[in-house]
Amino acid sequence: MVSYIPYIVLFTLLSTTVMASSIEKQKYRLVKSEKEYEIRYYPPAMLATVYSSATSYRQMSTPGFRTLAGFIFGGNESSTKIAMTAPVHMDINDSKSTMSFVMPSKYDEQSLPSPNDSRVKLEKSQAEYVAVLKFGGYASDEKIHRYSEKLRKALDNKGISYSGNFRYLGYNPPYQFIGRKNEIIVSVNWQE
Repeated sequence: MVSYIPYIVLFTLLSTTVMASSIEKQKYRLVKSEKEYEIRYYPPAMLATVYSSATSYRQMSTPGFRTLAGFIFGGNESSTKIAMTAPVHMDINDSKSTMSFVMPSKYDEQSLPSPNDSRVKLEKSQAEYVAVLKFGGYASDEKIHRYSEKLRKALDNKGISYSGNFRYLGYNPPYQFIGRKNEIIVSVNWQE
């Protein structure tokens, strides 16, 4: 007798990957590609952000995600459901950490509904050049630290000046097991 369970599992994994790849991604322009990192230009984007006293990925990820998900799943003045996009931004540090969802590109300051939860702030990001290092698998505090240091060393070796915190970008839902994409970014002083 043939077991269909492996085929069902494979189908589920593949369909999850396809669904996750079809969501809108934050727009950027690739400026330079190196072996270990990329330089990108990100134009301004609308963000829904939650601020936290969390000092680790582990402390920030679940409560931050739940708060922001409440906003996009209808927790706003017009009960509008807002599509999930990628990536999720996290700036984790010792003073004040943030998690942000990028809003779909069809929204601006006037068209986004106000959040019901006062912890959710709607903000427009500044245009910036960033250095980006990619890594796979599930994110953790240890991986975020390790890849931040790897990016720091690569930039130092090339004499590229950077400023601000090293930040984490996550692209996949937690139930996606294969094809996971994560990035570490930092603002760079770049001239084209």
